[in-house]
Amino acid sequence: MFESSADAMPPTITACHECDLLNHVPVLAPGTTARCTRCNGVLYRNPKDCLDRTLALAFASLALYLVAVTFPFLAFGSGGNVVETSLLTGVRDLHRQGLDLLAAVVLITSVIAPAAVIFCYMYLLLPLKRGRSPVYVQPVYRALRAITPWNMIEVFLLGILVALVKLAGMAEVIPGIAVWSFAILIITLASASSNFEPAVYWNEVERCR
Repeated sequence: MFESSADAMPPTITACHECDLLNHVPVLAPGTTARCTRCNGVLYRNPKDCLDRTLALAFASLALYLVAVTFPFLAFGSGGNVVETSLLTGVRDLHRQGLDLLAAVVLITSVIAPAAVIFCYMYLLLPLKRGRSPVYVQPVYRALRAITPWNMIEVFLLGILVALVKLAGMAEVIPGIAVWSFAILIITLASASSNFEPAVYWNEVERCR
């Protein structure tokens, strides 16, 4: 467990994200939240064990991601013939059809961005478990902030569901294990993002330096 999960966060002065009022934030015990004295907006949170939960969710996301990109995504059956497709073969087929831009968008938002987000969480959090600050903590943290908006696997999955409905009358469509892994991956990555509290993280980084 990260020691910061058991320690109180230090006091600081910060501007409210909602009304810009400068607030003196008191020492926060685990599981507490500091709010603006004028608009009641959230200034800082100190969720209990938030970094441990984020790291655990990152490991779960990694396992789900490997399943999603390795195993069959969908199987199409018609006239006794069954054709299996995977996430990466879909990108390859788009490229072969001359849809290079669409193939690049799918590759970046559904393959590269989720992997990069998972890598960033693990890089930022694993050294802290050993009491060490990550070497390139600031560049990797900035990369995480920049890459996260490009992680659009939920949009890709929604497109898959629409395609399933349209193809249901033409052929038998069998969802593969990768589809279910992809769906759960959306939940674990969203949970990791919601559990990761920057103020708690940087407090832990300073403690390990």
